[in-house]
Amino acid sequence: MNKQFKYIGFDADDTLWENETFFRETEEVFCELISDFADRETAMKALYDTEITNLKDYGYGIKGFILSLLEAANELSKGKVSNGVIVKLIALGKELLNKPVVLIDGIEGVLKELTEKGYKLIVATKGDLLDQERKLRRSNLEKYFHHIEVMSDKQEDNYKKLLAHLEIEAKDFLMIGNSLKSDIFPVLKLGGSAVHIPFHTTWIHEHVEHSEELENFWELDKASELMIALGL
Repeated sequence: MNKQFKYIGFDADDTLWENETFFRETEEVFCELISDFADRETAMKALYDTEITNLKDYGYGIKGFILSLLEAANELSKGKVSNGVIVKLIALGKELLNKPVVLIDGIEGVLKELTEKGYKLIVATKGDLLDQERKLRRSNLEKYFHHIEVMSDKQEDNYKKLLAHLEIEAKDFLMIGNSLKSDIFPVLKLGGSAVHIPFHTTWIHEHVEHSEELENFWELDKASELMIALGL
């Protein structure tokens, strides 16, 4: 990687801090709570299908996930799920909202060094605005970023609007994230560049396959490798 970028965008969840791990743990508890009505495989499928159906109404984020938990529990039990289980599911959602922010190993050092070298850093994430703002505040990373953007989705048009708003040309923009679907492919299609740093677990909705060689694309094992990749 030998290009000099003026602006570097970072995804938030599972790029700056851990996120998906907590969702997977909550799904397992959900399966246990409704085990009288469905086995684990059936419960997981019902929950995923409910989440995808609800995306158009609730968007991404914990609040939509909580509502999907409740809806899936009701459907799997045919309306027989107890008030006690409902209360526990709501509590699970509140626990998710109040999880500690666990930074990705090495990420703060990377942000600090990039800032000191004069790069303009941007958070480009999706999800619930209040929740993402809360996590950013708790992370103590906000000071490193020139701009924070919480998008309803991360498709080509969303990035196009972001770059236009900040008056950034795609060729000057490098995006870093853990999701090929949301962080990498849309930016490449616009003529930007992207670095994929996989997280150890990814929501199935974000899974995509690719085998072809991609221009202006790099894949790293961890955030600390970014400085070497940039030649810094």
